[in-house]
Amino acid sequence: MILTDKQILAEIDKGTILVEPFNRDCLGTNSYDVHLGRYLATYKDEVLDARKHNEIDISEIPEEGYVLRPGTLYLGVTLEYTETHAHVPFLEGKSSVGRLGIDIHATAGKGDVGFCNTWTLEISVSHPVRVYYAMPIGQLIYFEVKGGIENYYNTKEDAKYNNRTMKPVESMMWKNEW
Repeated sequence: MILTDKQILAEIDKGTILVEPFNRDCLGTNSYDVHLGRYLATYKDEVLDARKHNEIDISEIPEEGYVLRPGTLYLGVTLEYTETHAHVPFLEGKSSVGRLGIDIHATAGKGDVGFCNTWTLEISVSHPVRVYYAMPIGQLIYFEVKGGIENYYNTKEDAKYNNRTMKPVESMMWKNEW
């Protein structure tokens, strides 16, 4: 079941959901709007290797905006830091953003119970488009969890994305043992 606006507010009051900064105007009927953070990143190498650490170049979005181009994967970040201690958060794009040809996540729209961080966005575009710091970029939807949890994300020893950051984080696939 998806949480409604009243349920999201109740969970914020209980401390099971945290959004910083929180703006009541960003609360929808059953979601919370998140915004594009200050930084974008691109990979340094043209060919990425899943077994190696692929380094990124990080850029700050200037006041006049930043033009995203097709054929490039951009890593963005949400302005909001979030914590979810009792629900499964899903990050979805906003329809207004999709209608500009912006896709905000290639595969990773679902978070884990216990995820505490900003969200790295896997941004691609179908048409050149200028984006701006703090523009609405997506929405968080919270799902109820059935059953107990043995291993919260923020307590997992092998969790690769636990370090709090305001910048996009590159793939840590190379840390997996396979």
